[in-house]
Amino acid sequence: MTVSVRIPTQLRTLTAGAGEVQVEGSTVGEVLHALDGAHPGFAPRLFDDDGGLRRFVNVFVADEDVRFLDGLATTVTDGQTVSIVPAVAGG
Repeated sequence: MTVSVRIPTQLRTLTAGAGEVQVEGSTVGEVLHALDGAHPGFAPRLFDDDGGLRRFVNVFVADEDVRFLDGLATTVTDGQTVSIVPAVAGG
C-alpha cells in the first residue's frame, strides 16, 4: 500500500527538502523502515537500540498517536498519511 509520510523540517535534509514522500507499507513499522530504505538516515533518528520509537519522536496515523493504538504494528491503509512529529520542549 502506498502511504504518504509527512517529514518535519528538521529531517528534510534526508529527503532533499521534500516535506512529504510516498512509501510502501501495511504497518507503521513497515512504513518507517521503507522510509529509511528510500532515504537513508531516518532509522537512527526514529528508532532506539531496541527497535522501538525513540521517546522524543511522535508518529501519527490519521491524527491518532500510534502510542495509543498498536505502536509500530498499527495498520495503515492505502492513501493514508503518517506524520512524524518531533517532541517540543522548552519553557
